[in-house]
Amino acid sequence: MGAAGISYPALTAFCRREGIGKEPPRQAGQYVFAPGQETQHDTSPHRAAIGGRERMVQTASAVLCFSRPLFFQLYPVFTRFECKLFLADALAYFDGATRDVMVDNSHVIVARGTGASMVPAPEMAAFAERYGFTFKAHELGDANRSARVEAPFRFIERNFLAGRKFADFADANAQAKAWCDRVNRTYKKHIRAVPAELFAAERIHLIPLPLYVPEVYRLHQRVVDVYGYVNLQTNRYSVPAEWISRTVEVREFKDRLEIGEGKATVRHHRLIDAVGQRVTLNEHRHPRAEGADRPQARPEEQRLRELAPELVDYARSLVDRGRKQATLALRQLLRLVQEYPRKPLRDAVADAAAYGLYDLDRLERMVLRRIAADFFPTEDNDE
Repeated sequence: MGAAGISYPALTAFCRREGIGKEPPRQAGQYVFAPGQETQHDTSPHRAAIGGRERMVQTASAVLCFSRPLFFQLYPVFTRFECKLFLADALAYFDGATRDVMVDNSHVIVARGTGASMVPAPEMAAFAERYGFTFKAHELGDANRSARVEAPFRFIERNFLAGRKFADFADANAQAKAWCDRVNRTYKKHIRAVPAELFAAERIHLIPLPLYVPEVYRLHQRVVDVYGYVNLQTNRYSVPAEWISRTVEVREFKDRLEIGEGKATVRHHRLIDAVGQRVTLNEHRHPRAEGADRPQARPEEQRLRELAPELVDYARSLVDRGRKQATLALRQLLRLVQEYPRKPLRDAVADAAAYGLYDLDRLERMVLRRIAADFFPTEDNDE
């Protein structure tokens, strides 16, 4: 049977019209959430101006699926520690928890599996149990399942991060929270409502927060270095000098560090960013760091101050710039004060200082030229 006389474009057009080789389109579905049913959480990288430079940050966001209020924060990195810090702040912001928290299949929360077979890491499961909710993950490729939290990222990038500059992460997160308060009170056309008004109806369906919520912290073991500092994420924090070479326990909280050795504890403000900075408390400063005490004046300098205080400045310059050893030079200058009349000596010293002359032998000849024949006076001619 011979080949049909038809061009390739005509053949492909026929296949498209008849649906050959193509799955039939499926009707788009819609997710409907009841009040207090689900919160969606995700992260996205963005660029932000923090600390005078533009840098990459991780934006963590959470949205209640029924009422749509938004809460987000910025972090330099996003590990399980930052995830627990964020979720604790988000639940406090919403003043309660939904029954489910939908996440992607990130290793930050997931220990193994995907979608319905996802198993959260033990520490994340314990965190969820404390608040009474359950972590769930959407199936791979089902991006629409987390659309509630995915959509606001572009809105954050174009409306919050654009044109803003932040002193540090604490400043950025404080502004982010205030911005969320304002946005959540704004009318949204796509839901035809104000999120804050819908949240008022959803709030009674949320799981109440526990009466006592332990602070989120991360535990470290460190050895104090020979300089009396503990190194944590490139930053160094001071401890008492007696702790040098000892193993200490470091508890890293959201905004502080607690360094413990036995029953003693040292508290520091936590540096969120790893910038290689050294933090020293005043009580841990070594006395040498305050500046060494100035040495006492030499006996010759004290005697010179008593006999000719107007020559003290020249004597100090003589010590710094003269060629002779300091004590010998001061003794020679003191001899000139004791042996020669005061006025010729003062005039000679003034000329020597003006020309930067600190050779005392030449200074003595200058004095001799001024007193002419009175070389060894029996009394002070100036008086």
